[in-house]
Amino acid sequence: MGLSAVPGEDNRKKGKAIMALYEHVFLARQDMSAQQVDALVEQYKGVIEAHGGKVGRVENWGLKSLTYRINKNRKAHYALMDIEATGEAIHEMERQMRINEDVLRYMTIAVEAHEEGPSAMMQKRDRDDRPRRDGDRPDRGDRGDRGDRAPREGFGDRPRRPREDRA
Repeated sequence: MGLSAVPGEDNRKKGKAIMALYEHVFLARQDMSAQQVDALVEQYKGVIEAHGGKVGRVENWGLKSLTYRINKNRKAHYALMDIEATGEAIHEMERQMRINEDVLRYMTIAVEAHEEGPSAMMQKRDRDDRPRRDGDRPDRGDRGDRGDRAPREGFGDRPRRPREDRA
């Protein structure tokens, strides 16, 4: 075996494909049901497996609001897949997603290793860890009855001048 500047070149010469790790997220139209989104995931999972790849974790993040409208949709179903596959398999899956009208957007990112456990979108944040809306102001407690306030006549130390009508 010779040393090569391109990783895996020796394996390509022998006919072996290089399996890389990817995270793939796609957005599906809002008018689809959750079962239809799961069917889409299974369809693309089949494409990856047909090309010799493997799909690990699959997370359905549910229906979420979009920051801006995409093809007249204000919401979309989000789904995440952890994939171990060749570049050819990813290319074929993305080609099929471009054709499918139900897929609004997709993004595939190569990663060094897949994360263990749930993704950041699926983790429940503890209510005590969240920043409070009112900042870190101390509790003011019961302030009791303040009583009646005096009417406000002047808004400063100068007396008010009467208005002159302009004609």
